[in-house]
Amino acid sequence: MKNKFLWLLMATVSILGGIYALANPVLASGFTTILVGWVFIALGVVQVLTGFRAESAGAKVWTILIGVLAVFLGVTILGHPLKGMVALTTMLAILFLFGGMAKIVLSFALEDRRFFWAVLISGIASVALAVIIFLNWPVSALSALGILLGIELISDGISSLAMAFSNDGEEAQSA
Repeated sequence: MKNKFLWLLMATVSILGGIYALANPVLASGFTTILVGWVFIALGVVQVLTGFRAESAGAKVWTILIGVLAVFLGVTILGHPLKGMVALTTMLAILFLFGGMAKIVLSFALEDRRFFWAVLISGIASVALAVIIFLNWPVSALSALGILLGIELISDGISSLAMAFSNDGEEAQSA
């Protein structure tokens, strides 16, 4: 019973957070940008520490340089959150565009034709998201991250609801 409660609690928090993010996409985009800045800093610090433990000189130098770059990127994003938001949204749109094009090409190369439509539609959706972001530029730079965060949180919440009401959710938590 308590596992079901935890899944329901997680679903509720996630869905409410998603609704809030969709109702306030600019604020959610700002929060996402700041969170990404801190994640870059944390990962960069870990990367630098890992670099000092590398055995070869080449691996040590490259690992430390990449870590320092990640810290610099995080500090830059935190120092200029609006520019960071624009940069992150641009990168996201580019990822959607190229990822979508790759999925479209992949769909036609699939030998197992049963999954053709799923892969093709996913690719078209990714390209469409990129086009929507670019066509609504620069306004989309302020809200796209928040909207996508809201959609992801609601999707996670629905998934958590499904786990709460499935027998597998109870078994997965008790194992």
